[in-house]
Amino acid sequence: MHAYGHEWACQLIYNPRMIVGLGLSDGEGTERLWSRFVRLIGIQRSSSRQRRLWLIDRHAGAIGLEMRADLGDWIRRRLRRGVEDQGTAARKLLEECEVAVSDLRKEWAMQKESQLSIRAHAPAHLKKELDTVLALQADLDASDKALQTTRDTIAKGEMSEDTRDAIESLERVHERLMHKVKVLYASLNVQDRFPELDGLNLEFVRTLLLARDLKMNIRKRAIGSFFEWDKLDHAVGGSQQALGTKLHQQTRKAIAKRQPALMAALRKFNAYCERLEALYDPHCGIPLPTPLPTKLTDLCNDQSLMEDIWITPSTGKVPRWLDDQDVRDGICAMLKRDRCVEEQQRLGLEADNLCRWFGDELSALELALLTPGYEKFLVPLRQQQEHLQYIHTRWTTSLASAARFASRATGAVYLACKLSGVSEERPLQWINTYAVSYVVPTEDEEPGPEIFSDTNHTALQPEDAALVDILTAGVPGGEDDDIDIIVNDPGANLCWRIPEDITFDRTPLPEAGIIIPGTVKERVSAPRFGCPCQVFEPKDIALLASRTALLNNSCINGCAVLLYLEAVQLSPMVEQYAILSTHDLPRIRYNAPDDVLWRNMSWTSYWTKEVWILPIHRPSDVGHWVLCVVHLRSKELHLFDSFAERKPWKSDTKDIMKLIARLLSITRQHDYVFNVNIDFDGWLACPLVTDALQTNGFNCGVWVLAVIAATLHGYHCTALGEGDMHMFRYYLRTLVLQIPVF
Repeated sequence: MHAYGHEWACQLIYNPRMIVGLGLSDGEGTERLWSRFVRLIGIQRSSSRQRRLWLIDRHAGAIGLEMRADLGDWIRRRLRRGVEDQGTAARKLLEECEVAVSDLRKEWAMQKESQLSIRAHAPAHLKKELDTVLALQADLDASDKALQTTRDTIAKGEMSEDTRDAIESLERVHERLMHKVKVLYASLNVQDRFPELDGLNLEFVRTLLLARDLKMNIRKRAIGSFFEWDKLDHAVGGSQQALGTKLHQQTRKAIAKRQPALMAALRKFNAYCERLEALYDPHCGIPLPTPLPTKLTDLCNDQSLMEDIWITPSTGKVPRWLDDQDVRDGICAMLKRDRCVEEQQRLGLEADNLCRWFGDELSALELALLTPGYEKFLVPLRQQQEHLQYIHTRWTTSLASAARFASRATGAVYLACKLSGVSEERPLQWINTYAVSYVVPTEDEEPGPEIFSDTNHTALQPEDAALVDILTAGVPGGEDDDIDIIVNDPGANLCWRIPEDITFDRTPLPEAGIIIPGTVKERVSAPRFGCPCQVFEPKDIALLASRTALLNNSCINGCAVLLYLEAVQLSPMVEQYAILSTHDLPRIRYNAPDDVLWRNMSWTSYWTKEVWILPIHRPSDVGHWVLCVVHLRSKELHLFDSFAERKPWKSDTKDIMKLIARLLSITRQHDYVFNVNIDFDGWLACPLVTDALQTNGFNCGVWVLAVIAATLHGYHCTALGEGDMHMFRYYLRTLVLQIPVF
C-alpha cells in the first residue's frame, strides 16, 4: 500500500508489482520483524544496555526458530493465496481481454516510454511555481465568494454610502489581483519550455497544466483517505486487531478532516475538465482528462486516478494502452501473471534451500553420533535428530516432496559413515518392509485403506507406521531417482474429426434375466482369465439400480472387467485388449513411483496387448466420465465423450502419452518386451463422436461402459441411443447379480 503514495512516474520504475524479479513480495519483511519486537519496549525501558542486547538477541533467536519451523506452512500459504489464486485470476482476465501477450508487452513498453519521457513531466521548478499559482488562485476564488456573500447580505438591508464605497474598493482590488495572477502565469513561459504546446490556446494550456497539478494533489489527499478507510475495513473484517473506541474515533475524525478539502479539489478538477472540453481543439492531439468520481468508494476503484494528465500532443492514432480498456486490463493481468511465475520460482529456491539445510544439519548430527568422544552429548543430539525427523513432515510441500527429504536423509547417513570411517553396521532395530498398493482416489470417493500384498509379513508396528512415508518415498521411480525416460515430451496431434473407417456396434442388447427384489448383498467375482476379483458393495449395486445415479470407480472398473470376461468367452481375439483402471491416469498426474504403477498394472500384461482401454474421470462439481482407447500398432488415440467436449482433451492426451512412456520405461526395467514396436512420432488423437449424445447429467458412466462393450466386440463405438441407456444399466446390474454369493 505504501507504494501507491508516490506519483505514477515513480511507480512505473519502483512499484513492486512492476519490477521484474520481485514476485509477489511486498517488501514489508523488516517491518514484520520490528512488530514482533514491540512487546520488549515496556520490559526494556529500565534495563541496562547489556540486558537489552541480550533480550533482543534471545528474542530474535526464538523468532528465527519459530519462523523456520513454520517455513513449510508459509510456502504452502504463499502458493495457495498468491500463486494459485492470483495467477488463476490473472490468466482468466488475459483470456477475457482477447489480446495476445506479445502485443500487451509492446503496449506496456510504449506506455512506460511515453509516461517516463522528459516531455511528459513538467520540470520540478515549474511544478513548484504552478503550485504557487494554484494556491493563490484558490485563495482568490475563496475571497471572491466571500465578497459576493457579503454584498448579498448587506444589500438586503439599508446600505450607507461609505459601505458601498468600501465594497466597490474591495472588488477593484480583487480584480487587480486576478489580473496579476494571469500575468504571473504568463511569466512562466510554458510555451518556451514546452515547444509542442506552442500555437495552442493559451487559456487551454493554462487550464490543462493547472488540472494536471491539481490531480496530483487530489491523488495524495485521496491515498491518505484510503489508508484511513483501509484501517477501518481491516479491523471490521477481522484481519487486524480491533481499533478500540479511542483509536476508532481518531480515525473517523481524520477521515472527516480530510474529506472537505478532497471534495473541494475534486469539484474544482471536474470544473477544469468541463472547461477543457469547451476549449478543446480536436486537431491538437492531446487526450482530454476524464472527470473523477466524488465518492471515495468509486474513486478508489477508478484506474484513471493513478495516471497523470497527458500534456504532450500525440502524433497519429491514439495508442491502445491509452484508449482501449481491454488492453489496459490485459497489461495489469500480464504483469500479475509474470509476478506469480517469479513468486513460484522464488518459493522453489526457498524449498531447495530448506532441503539442503535439512541434509547438512542431519549430516552433522549423524557424524557427531558416530564420532567417539561425543557420548556425553548423546541425549541432546538424539533429541535434535528426532526433532528434525518430526519437523521435516511439516516442511513437505509440492515444491519439496517427502521423497526429496528421504533422499537427503539417506545421503546424510552415507556421508557421515564415509567421513567417520565406520564400516560396520550400527545396532539398529530393523523395520519390516511392506509392499503398499497406492491408489489415488478421485473426487467422488473417499480415500480407501492401503492394500498390502499377500506376502507373509508381521503386523505393522506403531514405530514402523511412523516411517511409512520414508518407506514408500525411497522406492525407485521417486521424484529424485534417475528414470529411464524414453521421450522427453511425448504428445499426440489432436484432430477433431471422426475417422472415416469408424464402425458402430449395432448388436442388440442380450436378454437380461429377471431381478427378484430382495436384500442386496456384497458380490465378489472369482479371478478368471488373469483378471483379479472384483468387489461390488451394496451401495455400488444400488447405483446401477437407479436410473439417475452417477457411477463411481467401483462400478466403472468392476463392470469393465465383467464385460471383458463376457466377451473373452465368445471370442479369443478379445485377449488383445487390456482393461486399465480409472486410477491409472491419476497416478501419472500425481507422479506415483514406478513400483506402484507396476504393482497395480502388471496383472493386465499390457505389454502383450495391442489395444488399451482407459476410462478417465474428470473432476468437476458432479464429475464426468470419458474414455480413451489406445491403439498401439496404428498409434491412434480414440476419444469418447458423451458431451463431445473438445477443450479438456488437450491436457488429457498429454497425460495419456505420458502414461504410455512411463509404462514402456517400467516394462524395460522389468526385462519385458512389448509385442508392438512403440515410437512417439506421428501419434494422432481423434474423437469417436463430435455431437453430444447425452443430454442429462448422470449417464456418462453408462455411456463409457457401452463404448467399452462395443470395443470388446471389435467395433469402435456403440450404436445405442440415450433412450437405451437405462436398459444397458439394467444389463450391467444383472451381470453383477449373477455373481454367486458365498
